[in-house]
Amino acid sequence: MNSKDQPTGKDKILDLVHQFRTSDNFWIGLTRDLLFVAGMIILIMVVSQITLGTPRPAVAVESGSMLPNIGIGDVVLIQDIDRTDIITYSQGSSSGYESFDKYGDVILYRKFGSTADTPIIHRAMYWVDEGEPMWNNGPRAPHAGYITKGDNNRDIDQVASTSRLQPIKEEWVIGVARWHIPWVGYLSLAVH
Repeated sequence: MNSKDQPTGKDKILDLVHQFRTSDNFWIGLTRDLLFVAGMIILIMVVSQITLGTPRPAVAVESGSMLPNIGIGDVVLIQDIDRTDIITYSQGSSSGYESFDKYGDVILYRKFGSTADTPIIHRAMYWVDEGEPMWNNGPRAPHAGYITKGDNNRDIDQVASTSRLQPIKEEWVIGVARWHIPWVGYLSLAVH
């Protein structure tokens, strides 16, 4: 056999790829499926990073504070805060802008800026500057930030225990809710 008849390294690799793609072996088939799923996850993360500004754009809602517009177990897709502006309820009521069937944007924020706690998803009601009353005849804001409220809650977060007496600083905001998929998050909540 002369050297021209021997398969090259490239031919060997192409043969292995062909065997991998066409094999009926259970373990090879399982490996192909896992590689496909991993590839799809990477593709979704890349597309999400390009369009929404974050590779992990989805969160499962754990409470009923945003009912009836966003429910427990809904998956909410979040746009990174660096890619958008926040329109508050008061601004939305003036301009007619709505999100999730009410004026203004729904934001995802870290409670008191903590990364240890589960983020809160509530509507940005209005902005206050440091020293302004947080509500009519209310205490003065210790710093500038958003006053927030769950659509299903009676009181704003700054009156309730959610963010008691603390407006939501801009750096605490993770992103703005853009879409939601009902009930898909129940599986995530069940294993969490």
